[in-house]
Amino acid sequence: MVARVLLQRRVAPLAAAALVGSAALYPRTAHAEAPSERQYARKPIYDDDFDTVPATKPAPTPAPNSSPSEESLDVAATPAPAPPTFEHDVTTVVRTRAPTPTDRLAAQIRRARLFAYAQACVAEDAVNSAMARAFALERSFTSTIASLAPPRESGEKLMPGLVYVLVAGMAGSIIARNRNVLVRGAAPLALGLGAAWTVLPVTMGNVSGLVWEYEKKVPAVADAHLRVREGIENGVYMARVHADLAQRKVYEGVRDAREALEGWVRKGK
Repeated sequence: MVARVLLQRRVAPLAAAALVGSAALYPRTAHAEAPSERQYARKPIYDDDFDTVPATKPAPTPAPNSSPSEESLDVAATPAPAPPTFEHDVTTVVRTRAPTPTDRLAAQIRRARLFAYAQACVAEDAVNSAMARAFALERSFTSTIASLAPPRESGEKLMPGLVYVLVAGMAGSIIARNRNVLVRGAAPLALGLGAAWTVLPVTMGNVSGLVWEYEKKVPAVADAHLRVREGIENGVYMARVHADLAQRKVYEGVRDAREALEGWVRKGK
């Protein structure tokens, strides 16, 4: 009896240790995959689609096989019919839900942000085009003014020439102060332009070229300018011809008078 008690005391701890070790070393499978379905599906703030939840639906059970005919097959040799098989088709059922107030608010915020962005782009393009036009106008104006100045090799200076032109215009206004309005307006202009073409020929040529470029944009004004210019040139040409004829007549009269005086002097001697 004493031996049995001692044997039980020794065997009990060993049995407990073996039981714990077998439980610890028993192979188990740890599933680390996430669950296939979520209780609350997340939705992007600007996504108009709604959640879809896949579900499985078993296919209808096919009809069992019909029993063989007793006339064609022997009952003793016929094997037992196979049990019916069931096939499960996995289908996806889409369940939609009505948009919530949060979804409607997100859609309105999206439209407002896109509208504000489009208006900001339009305003930015308008400002950029306006600044580009202003810079182009400034560059054109400065280049035009710079092109009117005479080159250095011409030796023409603007400051004294402009003073002479101003003095000539004031002299014309003084000369025509007792005349009618037309003469008082035309005399300073005529004397000023004459002085300008005399003392600043290169600058006046540049100015006339610029004015002609602007006149060509209006055909009527350009034609009138051409006619006036042709009339002035013809008048100047005729004046020169008449001046040459008068000079020739005067020269011939002076020559005849000198020859007559010389003949009279010879006769007196």
